[in-house]
Amino acid sequence: MNLPPPSLSTARPAPTGDAPSSPAEPDHSHVFDTDDARKAVALRKMKRVATLLLVVAAVVFIIAKINEDRGSWVGYVRAVAEAAMVGALADWFAVTALFRHPLRIPIPHTAIIPKRKDEIGRSLGNFVESNFLTAEVIDERLHGARIGERAGTWLAQPANATRAGDAVADVLRGALEVLDDREIQQGLEHLIESRVRATPVTPLLGKAIDLTVEGGHHQRLLDAVLVGVGGFLDDNRVTFRRRLDEESPWWVPEPIDDRVFNKIYTAVTSFLDDVASTPDHEIRDSVDTRVAALAERLRADPELHAKGEAFKEEMLDHPEVRRWIESLWTEAKRGMISAADDPTSELRVRLVNSLQQLGARLAEDPDMQRKIDRWVSDALAYLVENYRTEVSDIIASTVEKWDGESTAEKLELQVGRDLQFIRINGTIVGGLAGLVIHAIGQLL
Repeated sequence: MNLPPPSLSTARPAPTGDAPSSPAEPDHSHVFDTDDARKAVALRKMKRVATLLLVVAAVVFIIAKINEDRGSWVGYVRAVAEAAMVGALADWFAVTALFRHPLRIPIPHTAIIPKRKDEIGRSLGNFVESNFLTAEVIDERLHGARIGERAGTWLAQPANATRAGDAVADVLRGALEVLDDREIQQGLEHLIESRVRATPVTPLLGKAIDLTVEGGHHQRLLDAVLVGVGGFLDDNRVTFRRRLDEESPWWVPEPIDDRVFNKIYTAVTSFLDDVASTPDHEIRDSVDTRVAALAERLRADPELHAKGEAFKEEMLDHPEVRRWIESLWTEAKRGMISAADDPTSELRVRLVNSLQQLGARLAEDPDMQRKIDRWVSDALAYLVENYRTEVSDIIASTVEKWDGESTAEKLELQVGRDLQFIRINGTIVGGLAGLVIHAIGQLL
């Protein structure tokens, strides 16, 4: 049984004859990868060795049979060679019957693998499922692996944290690109609108005013208003003076208008300066009181509440607001993809720093390491307990898709070389058995 080397886009050497097996020689021309090519060459060499032993035994038998009358010792040699041939042929038949019909003769119970490949595939899947894909096996394999500590030590290195950050960024970018933008946008719009509609406006404004008063922000706002009013008066002093001329009776002398305007202008600016420079000015107290009253009305006044809700609905229905809401996901997605692609972006920098800090903490925190180890073990146990049947089905269905000849060839490439030792051992053991049997026969 001789196996020609596989085709690897180079000239293929002619196969060497192998008397017992050459009629059933399989075609391995479909084998392309280097590992299969190496195995095919090794298998071919071992077949040559096994066949050579059979040929040697046959030659020795013939020579011994011809010269058997030259002495009793020749009988021992003939017996050894005869038994070696029987052992070699029997084991050749047994090994060949696994993969094909010996000499292409459809002998019953031969070509076992091609005929029963589907059963073998199912049995192999069940074997893997029952003996490898179990929670106990996973827990045993992970026990003492110190996954948490190793992961922390690895992540604590800046170069590794950068690599992990690159991987996370790739996953993020890939996830963003495959998402259905329309579904996400509709969901986001619904979320925003439902949350806004479910939140009363006026009580929220009342709470905001309370927080503003507690922090004294309204007084700073008043200071800014006073400064703005003062600047407005300075910028428009000429305008106000001209307006006074227009409103003043024609018979009032201009010097009197000047004195009246200066008096009023000075009084107003002095009042503004006084309010601005006096923390406990009565105007400020009045503002406090009115602001507090407004906050209370916003929380309790049904009329203001109704107006606030109507204003909220009007804003939600405004075309500009609608366009802004509709653009949220598109802009957010564009920004995240751009940040994920840019190694210098704040997102990537923060991601790498966070991963490195996580790794440093994980490398030094035994409690956290134990939690990570338990999480990994529980997660893998859950996966194998709930999806191991799918793995078994994948193995079975994959084998079912193979044709019988290809299945036999694949398996022969994997174990055929070792099976040739059966032929070699059969030749040797058969010869020794023949020697013993012949010796016993002589003694009797």
